[in-house]
Amino acid sequence: MARAEKNPVDIPSGVEVSINGQNVSVKGTKGVLEQAINDAVGITAEDNLVKFMARRADKNSKAQTGTARSLIRNMIIGVSEGFEKKLTLIGVGYRAQAQGNKLSLSLGFSHPVDYAVPTGISVETPSQTEIVVKGIDKQIVGQVAAEIRAYRPPEPYKGKGVRYSDEHVVRKEAKKK
Repeated sequence: MARAEKNPVDIPSGVEVSINGQNVSVKGTKGVLEQAINDAVGITAEDNLVKFMARRADKNSKAQTGTARSLIRNMIIGVSEGFEKKLTLIGVGYRAQAQGNKLSLSLGFSHPVDYAVPTGISVETPSQTEIVVKGIDKQIVGQVAAEIRAYRPPEPYKGKGVRYSDEHVVRKEAKKK
């Protein structure tokens, strides 16, 4: 397997990458993302490819190069396709309802939980027990999904709670007499 720094990132049509020193800006149909890259990494954009190289021969510089490649690749995917995370509510009476930039959750507490959705992120509820978090920044989409899940993480005995749609909850056996 080749090192991540040796693999350039393709720039699809409709996406514009501009490099200004160590600041990289990616513009696409869904929006614009900017990222400051570590000084140990050299970046060039040519022939619809973004290339990365370590400026020094030390281990940290090579590690930062792989990190920079992943960040730029996620930015390019984000502005062209976008990211989404799906959450599922499992439990009697557990409901979710999106209202503008607010997500109202009923998770078995004595009060409803209202989550203020950050700008740049959209939250949809195709059904009362499904939540879809969408956005162009992979890190923020994952953070919002994790914050929603943290209100009621799945418990190991009945599996009730908020979980990712692809998450597998290991179930425990109840205590016997």
